[in-house]
Amino acid sequence: MSEIIWTPKLVEERLSEAAAVLRRLPGTRIRGYFNTWPDYLYEFSDLVGQEPRQTSLPPPSPSAISRMEETLSWTTGLDPIDGKITWMRAHDTPWKAVCWKIGLQRSAAAERWQYALCVIAMKLNHQPAPTNRSRRYLIDRMRDFRSEVAGS
Repeated sequence: MSEIIWTPKLVEERLSEAAAVLRRLPGTRIRGYFNTWPDYLYEFSDLVGQEPRQTSLPPPSPSAISRMEETLSWTTGLDPIDGKITWMRAHDTPWKAVCWKIGLQRSAAAERWQYALCVIAMKLNHQPAPTNRSRRYLIDRMRDFRSEVAGS
């Protein structure tokens, strides 16, 4: 079985999946409080004037939770701003809200996001991320790496 070659796109998809799993996890409950009353069974006439209940997604599978737990540690070595941008984008936060919260322009925030995805992909591929090069150099290098992987 061949090992996965991580690209920024795959990293972005995995981070988005982890954010979706986090949203689907059940909320915390306060211990010590419970209800002993049985659930009320509604009849059709009771439901006539009521608003429909919001349906929710089922809880995530154990394999999805395992992938999410693995993904949570990926942003630990990043600059705190880059990690915050990465998780905000994984949670589908619009760029305008990201820029407002971080205090950067759209182009700078997008470059830091791309850089963070590239650094994570390089770490997952067991490649050293150059520290003395610019963000743009690393993004271009990963773009070239993706084209080499797609070509072979």
